[in-house]
Amino acid sequence: MEFNNPVIQALLGLVIFYIGLKMFSGGMKSMGKLEHLEYFIHNPYWMFLGGIVCTLLWQSSSLSTTAIVGLVASGALPLPSAIAAILGANIGTTGTIWLAGFMVSDGMPQGITKQIAIIHTGVNALMAVALLPFVQPIARFISKF
Repeated sequence: MEFNNPVIQALLGLVIFYIGLKMFSGGMKSMGKLEHLEYFIHNPYWMFLGGIVCTLLWQSSSLSTTAIVGLVASGALPLPSAIAAILGANIGTTGTIWLAGFMVSDGMPQGITKQIAIIHTGVNALMAVALLPFVQPIARFISKF
């Protein structure tokens, strides 16, 4: 059976991606407590930096968010740290546009590519800096639901 139809290829790719994320989330839930990382896990600022780094390395904020949700569901990660990590993942995902800009421009992004990358990074960084000091109240609000 051949899958030459682009619609079928796209749907098949989404199904495989979804199954992969579900398996990854299940693996993260089974990790349980991570005693050796307690200092970092309970510090939202370290988790913010961790979210940036992991998303830059994985080039996928979806994967980072799935990992974070799995860790929260397993009880290994407190909600304020998870919120900080997701804010970090939002900044980390801007690395993708910089990488694309490097590829398109054969070096440092130029022109409209550079402007888009700067705006994308700036807006995400501004949002994160504005919300990061309030992760505790945000977590208390979210935990009501």
